[in-house]
Amino acid sequence: MSIESTKEWADKAWEQTVRKVGRTSERIGAGFPHASVNGAYVLEPAYWWTAGFWPGLLWLLYRDTKDEHFQALAERCEEQLDQVIMDYYKLDHDIGFMWTLTSVARYKLLQSEDSKRRALLAATLLAGRFNVKGNFIRAWNPWREGENNAGWAIIDCMMNLPLLYWASETLADPRFKHLAMEHADTVLANFIRPDGSVYHIVRFDPETGERAEALGGQGYAPESGWSRGTAWAIYGMALSYRYTGEARYLDAAKRAAHYFISQLPEDHVPHWDFRLPEGVAKYRDSSAGACAACGLLLIADQVDPLEAASYRRAGEAILHSLYANYGAWDDEREEGLIMHGTSHYPEQKNMDVPLIYGDYFFVEGLSRLRGNTELFW
Repeated sequence: MSIESTKEWADKAWEQTVRKVGRTSERIGAGFPHASVNGAYVLEPAYWWTAGFWPGLLWLLYRDTKDEHFQALAERCEEQLDQVIMDYYKLDHDIGFMWTLTSVARYKLLQSEDSKRRALLAATLLAGRFNVKGNFIRAWNPWREGENNAGWAIIDCMMNLPLLYWASETLADPRFKHLAMEHADTVLANFIRPDGSVYHIVRFDPETGERAEALGGQGYAPESGWSRGTAWAIYGMALSYRYTGEARYLDAAKRAAHYFISQLPEDHVPHWDFRLPEGVAKYRDSSAGACAACGLLLIADQVDPLEAASYRRAGEAILHSLYANYGAWDDEREEGLIMHGTSHYPEQKNMDVPLIYGDYFFVEGLSRLRGNTELFW
């Protein structure tokens, strides 16, 4: 794919995205979409883990268009998250997803002091989930009375670490960065397999920090190859390298990237798990493809130009296929941008539907292809 042809389709996709989000934002407003059901995004409470992706998408569009409608909606979303901090009990490891794409994004774009304060408070709360015995950031809180998941860590949390790295840079205080690196090193030792595939959940003894077992989570099985988890590893490790310069993180990102690319079908968009037995539905997960593409583009920016070409080509191929084969640009009955995402197959939730994080990462990838190299992460 030549530079000219990439620019041509990316510019067209960007224009179509701006038009479509301009239309769908009239209904979604300052809500918090997650998955599109029967063509309309279901809006979740402000404490839901996906709360940052819609405002983050709006900020991506605002950066290019300076459309005050997008700005106003994103700011109203951010304001609603203040109550989530005060309620406290719903906060978990996804603090990073939520405040990086709202408060950090707004601070980077507008230098807003209130957003800076919110993001630093969020980073402090995320740091408070660090288990010093096991050197990991605890994942979820108990979902029901009597449940104990105090020792659970998940691969998704690699994408929450940038909030901690950002806080250290902003405050000129390395303590947040130290915690982030400890967690990343725990992931290196316990989550990423030699072939580059990953575990979704690893359970540690919360008292001693000893590794107890791996759990299947949103993948098919503990030893399977959940594609979105691999995408979290690719992008999360590439971001850790960006902030620290530590080669072990770049090496891990590349190893996960090689595995991911090797498992892609002909149209470059992954199935929801790369290791499925016969008889299990092989739904695609467009959100995993979009996230991985962003990670591949970041790897390309951080390696030798001769090496970079293969990562960039792979990222562009995924994004182009999502645009050409999975887009819903002209379908007024569908609010999602990218079709065929799979949220949680083991629980049979939100399968083969648009997902807001898939839309977000697709738009971020487009923005990168069009020359915007500054990241909200």
